[in-house]
Amino acid sequence: MEEPDDAYIIKSNPIVLRCKAMPAMQIFFKCNGEWVHQNEHVSEESMDETTGLKVREVFINVTRQQVEDFHGPEDYWCQCVAWSHLGTSKSRKASVRIAYLRKNFEQDPQGKEVPIEGMIVLHCRPPEGVPAAEVEWLKNEEPIDSNLDENIDTRADHNLIIRQARLSDSGNYTCMAANIVAKRRSMSATVVVYVNGGWSSWTEWSNCNARCGRGWQKRSRTCTNPAPLNGGAFCEGMSVQKITCTSLCPVDGSWEVWSEWSVCSPECEHLRVRECIAPPPRNGGKYCEGVSQESENCTEGLCIQDIETASDIALYSGLGAAVIAVAVLVVGVTLYRRSQSEYGVDVIDSSALTGGFQTFNFKTVRQGNSLLLNSSMQPDLTVSRTYSGPICLQDPMDKELMTESSLFNPLSDIKVKVQSSFMVSLGVTERGEYHGKVHSGTFPHGNNRAFGTIQARNKATYIQNLSSISTTSELKTTAIFGHLGGRLVVPNTGVSLLIPHGAIPEESSWEIYLAITQKESSLQPEGPDVLLGPEVTCGPSEVAVSTPFALTIPHCAQVNSEHWNIHLKKRTQQGKWEEVMSVEEETTSCYCLLDPYACHILLNSFGTYALIGEPISDCAVRQLKVAVFGCLSCNSLDYNLRVYCMDNTPYAFQEVVSDERLQGGQLLEEPKLLHFKGNTFSLQISVLDIPPFLWRIKPFTACQEVPFSRVWCSSPKPLHCAFSLERYSPATTQLACKVCVRQVKGHEQILQIQTSILENERETITFFAHDDSNFPAQMGPKAFKIPYSIRQRICATFDTPNAKGKDWQMLAQKNSINRNLSYFATQSSPSAVILDLWEARHQHDGDLDSLACALEEIGRTHSKISDITETEVEEPDFNYSRQNGL
Repeated sequence: MEEPDDAYIIKSNPIVLRCKAMPAMQIFFKCNGEWVHQNEHVSEESMDETTGLKVREVFINVTRQQVEDFHGPEDYWCQCVAWSHLGTSKSRKASVRIAYLRKNFEQDPQGKEVPIEGMIVLHCRPPEGVPAAEVEWLKNEEPIDSNLDENIDTRADHNLIIRQARLSDSGNYTCMAANIVAKRRSMSATVVVYVNGGWSSWTEWSNCNARCGRGWQKRSRTCTNPAPLNGGAFCEGMSVQKITCTSLCPVDGSWEVWSEWSVCSPECEHLRVRECIAPPPRNGGKYCEGVSQESENCTEGLCIQDIETASDIALYSGLGAAVIAVAVLVVGVTLYRRSQSEYGVDVIDSSALTGGFQTFNFKTVRQGNSLLLNSSMQPDLTVSRTYSGPICLQDPMDKELMTESSLFNPLSDIKVKVQSSFMVSLGVTERGEYHGKVHSGTFPHGNNRAFGTIQARNKATYIQNLSSISTTSELKTTAIFGHLGGRLVVPNTGVSLLIPHGAIPEESSWEIYLAITQKESSLQPEGPDVLLGPEVTCGPSEVAVSTPFALTIPHCAQVNSEHWNIHLKKRTQQGKWEEVMSVEEETTSCYCLLDPYACHILLNSFGTYALIGEPISDCAVRQLKVAVFGCLSCNSLDYNLRVYCMDNTPYAFQEVVSDERLQGGQLLEEPKLLHFKGNTFSLQISVLDIPPFLWRIKPFTACQEVPFSRVWCSSPKPLHCAFSLERYSPATTQLACKVCVRQVKGHEQILQIQTSILENERETITFFAHDDSNFPAQMGPKAFKIPYSIRQRICATFDTPNAKGKDWQMLAQKNSINRNLSYFATQSSPSAVILDLWEARHQHDGDLDSLACALEEIGRTHSKISDITETEVEEPDFNYSRQNGL
């Protein structure tokens, strides 16, 4: 007999029970103790070819309704009974059950952070189901085969065990449960295998830094054995050790006193000696200078020596005769030359008169003074006059100065083209054409002689500087400024330049530019140091100002001198970076005022500047702006979310907005501020609360983790993570979810997303708090918030010393300037520089009320804010500035 098997009803499909017996006359099924009606049986008969016996096979159907209607102490069961001439035979009871698999896992795996070589255990309890579900593990959507990796075990009660974690084990793990009905996926668990940093071996001790006396020597080690990875802890302890050392000072040798003269020798000489022993040289000291032995004649030239032989007599006689012959010859030659001079013959090389001089060709208009040209006459530039003679030019540029400065300026409407052979020697083979009526945008204007000299000598260098800026930076603002000063702003970046009234000399003007470097910065901070803001260039570098100008650079540090040490650096002409000052440093060369979101710097020279932050403790906070953008993908059912973490500076946000506009992205929620600490903990970004029946998030994108080093050192490029969502139906046009951005064991921000994916139904989010794109450059009085007449009265009042202490120092204190007051003391008008700093800090609000209140508190002015608003503020330019929010 072939007995019926256990069966499962899937959904509403009935199952078929089969029973076969040989030999059998009849077969019937009995279910739950009751006989099944004969009409519900389907019977088939056949003949066994081997034995010749009759074989009977019977089938019955069992429906879902039959199983659900049965209520008994055990499962629904059926049994077949067969009759033959041999007797009766019964089969085993075959159970019939309804198959199912619930949706929710009883336990989802949880993400973990484990050190390398640590044990990883991910627990998974699949959903309840009949029959029981089988479990399979996926890593990054790929099945895990424990038979191929002895380090992984998936057999222990559905759990995943990794005995020794490796870096390659980092990833997203998913538990997959399946039976004959359905498959279920658990939530993904992110596993991060991190490596804690380890110190390398100490280097050898350095040489003592003091050549003489007490000094120090040091040795160092690096956190590279191994280097911290995936958010691993940085090495604890000091990276540099110093010890004191003492170097023996070198002692230069010195002569002792001369000895007594020796007795007179047969050669009529006596000697004296000295030694270098008072003291002798030691520890690398110099040996005594001079001779150690002296000799001299001891008979004052009266020494007579015996002539021993006749040969000596012959020798001395021959020498005497030779001397006499030479003397006679010299006298004869002299007398002959004197006799020849009476003929007046002067034989002199004429080339000595022209040696070292050359012939130069200068083109003139007419004879006479070339500097007094008649502008009504048409100059003949084709006539060439040649001047030959001893013309000596001390400086090759003098010719260029004479040609361009003396000849071009009087001719206001003549087009002149100059080619100078001296420019070839300077490396410039081609000269441009300059027009007297048109001011070049790259040169200073006016008739000031001093600026003309700068123009001639530095023209080529200045053109190269401008061309390099225009090619490396698109964010640039330029304007021509004169004696009245003004303000330059790079729109929507927080970068501005304030040139005070009178900083540029009268009757002179310069084209000033302000630019932000958008390419990869050449400034690479060392270790944990970070670039806190954009790299800013102002110029040209040839401009000399009489009073400091104010440069404003935004930053992303949470200002606290206990946690940050902030430096200002400048790029040299060789491309290297040198430190200008520390913000907390007392200096008179420049001044830095650090506000919560920007640094205002008073400088005397133009150039390229950047702010570098050195974290002193783990509590140093770098402020990040978190923004979410969204757009439809090429597949109409998919929607992309891009989460950006960037420096909290307007420039960084503008760069992200510009990139998103090119990609068709839209800002979905007002950006929020995240305080990211320098404590080596990583950043986690996840999408939460997605509507389950309308949207689903694609695998491997629900949660992403970014190592600390990548976030901390990402400046100036923003960090972003992408998430892909899929709609179940094209009719779904609304999306509501949460984006969570958090630092492990740190600050957390949640952005509520409530938007329409259709562009015509989406609500627009405002990008910038201060839109200054309409006024990138302002010249003259309208660039300043304080009217010039009021400014003069304030300076005249507070620059005068006062015994009660109510002077410019009190003005600085009332404006929260309490540090490095010695800088202002070196200025010709300290109050004017303080007001320039106030202008730089209040370029958007123009808070004259607070300034007036500060003046009233000091008690040195009788004017109130009403006087300013009624008299001076009524000027059209100033009202225009106030109305536009500047």
